[in-house]
Amino acid sequence: MQTLEVFKAQFCISTDKSRLDLNAMHDFLSKEAYWSLGVPVETIHKSTENALNFGLYDGQKQIGYAKIISDFATIAYLGDVYVLPEYRGSGLSKWLMETVHAHPELQGLRRWILLTGDAHGLYEKFGWKPIAAPDRWMELHNKDVYKK
Repeated sequence: MQTLEVFKAQFCISTDKSRLDLNAMHDFLSKEAYWSLGVPVETIHKSTENALNFGLYDGQKQIGYAKIISDFATIAYLGDVYVLPEYRGSGLSKWLMETVHAHPELQGLRRWILLTGDAHGLYEKFGWKPIAAPDRWMELHNKDVYKK
């Protein structure tokens, strides 16, 4: 898949896996992100190998991230979306979502899915809605998977 890079002022969004700062990602996801507290660094490494990654950068410093897990034909799961707290409120999360949604390999999908506990307002701006038929959905969720 071709690498995508878009720029706005000193900021860049890139799908180049080699640019990802896996240690910085692990630091945020394992210590700050309510959905992945305690996630092992090995899990972060493996998850980026098997996803379409969108790194958000201020110069060379990674300040945000989003990943897509997809078959690139029918469905995409959006996960691990974050922007570091000191960069929030400046439109970067909206730009990140615009870039994810516009990616050429993610057009024409039948379904996009995500889980969020606190960012409903952001995703609603891009057409996301609560599940219309929750009685059709099932999950197998191990919320304690990262606890030692």
